[in-house]
Amino acid sequence: MALSINEIKSGVTILVDDEVYMVVEAQHVKPGKGAAFVRARLRNLKNSNIQEKTFRGDEKIDEAYIDERKLQYSYTSAHMLHFMDQDNFEEIAVPQDVVGDKSKYLKDNLEVMGYFYRNEILNINLPIFIEVTITHTEPGIKGDTAKSGTKTAEIETGATVQVPLFINSGDKIKLDTRTGDYIERVN
Repeated sequence: MALSINEIKSGVTILVDDEVYMVVEAQHVKPGKGAAFVRARLRNLKNSNIQEKTFRGDEKIDEAYIDERKLQYSYTSAHMLHFMDQDNFEEIAVPQDVVGDKSKYLKDNLEVMGYFYRNEILNINLPIFIEVTITHTEPGIKGDTAKSGTKTAEIETGATVQVPLFINSGDKIKLDTRTGDYIERVN
């Protein structure tokens, strides 16, 4: 279905040059002289690149219908990540480059959101926060506090993160998957 420029709003998904974009921000401009137009910031759903585009009043923009599915991470083989669709219990193999660096935070049975366009996977979104166990880190020293610095720790997924000095092997922590930052220790 073609959209007019009046229907372009934040959150709408559209096709531009056969690529699927989500409108991040849209500014409708009605100059005193000339036709109205929309200046939009678009995020490519495949590679997350941001681009700005101007749409004129006479343009018709194709809407892209995105299918969001709850997926559960199962395992990795070769360069494929395997997920189970939570609705129909089918296994979905996703190339590792679709997930990118976020794959280092995938742990067994983690629920993620998959975005599909015409049954092709575009992107995987992890939960913002996950709880993981520290598998290896140097032991803490008595008297260390939260303000005295950080050290490297390996988590159960194999990734390394920076944690405060008082964190020990076996501790559970909460991580921000967007940045890889330590948030807090979990009991």
